Order: sequence, then C-alpha cells, then structure tokens
Amino acid sequence: MNRRIIEESSIQLNVSAKNWEEAVRICGEVLVDNGKVEMTYVDAMINNIKEYGPYILIAPGVALPHARPEDGVKEEGICIVHLQDEVAFEPGKEFKVLIGLAARDKESHLNILRKIAEVISEEKTIEQLKNATGLQEVLTLFNGKEELER
Repeated sequence: MNRRIIEESSIQLNVSAKNWEEAVRICGEVLVDNGKVEMTYVDAMINNIKEYGPYILIAPGVALPHARPEDGVKEEGICIVHLQDEVAFEPGKEFKVLIGLAARDKESHLNILRKIAEVISEEKTIEQLKNATGLQEVLTLFNGKEELER
C-alpha cells in the first residue's frame, strides 16, 4: 500500500520570506507548481488569514495554510516550506514551517490532517521538523519508515 503523502518536489527548505504573506504565497506556489491547486487557491489562503487571523498556527512554529476545495483544488496533497528564519503574524505568533494543505473533499481533508497530526502531535517530531536540514528528514517524518527503504 502506498502511504506516501509528500514527494521531494513538494518540499522547499531554507526559504527566505520577509513576512507571513510572502511565506504563505511561496507555500501556495509550491502547491501550484506541483499541480495540486490553481493560483486562485493561493489568494484564498491569504484572504482567509486576513479575514480570520492566524488560525492556521497548529503547533509551536508550525502553520497550516489552506483554503476550501472550491477555491481551486485540482488534486489532494501537501507541501512543506521550511523557512530560514521565523516570521510572525504578530508578536508571539511566529512560525518557521508551513504545511500547505490541498484537500478535494471532507474525507480527503480528514485523512491528510490525520497524517499531519501524527507528525506534529509530539514535541520531539515538531522539533525534528523545525530543525530539518535535508529532504530525507522531512520525507521520513511524513511518509514513515518505508521512506527509508526506498
């Protein structure tokens, strides 16, 4: 059974961003470049944050930018953008890792979120994600042990 939920092309490490909006735009563009979403989805992710605030902070230093399926999802998937330096929505609301989410429907949304929750449910794995320096580290965190056997 193929449990891979992320590919190398969906991971960007050591990315520079001036502010949260640039970081979210970069994250969305990774989803666009990988055929997961249309550009309208990226704009919707940013507009949601402007409207609802930094609700996408899901763990210390980790943000989950996303929008609704009808905003331009073509195929389900995630991407990881690992920033050089933390950026903040506001003081005390900083992040270093973005996990971009594209879900086609409620069921796929829950399945992807379940896998993300496995990775960010423990402080140890959150720290591994925030301190990752190589693609293999991120791939193994999200795709599991079988990634090591590839």
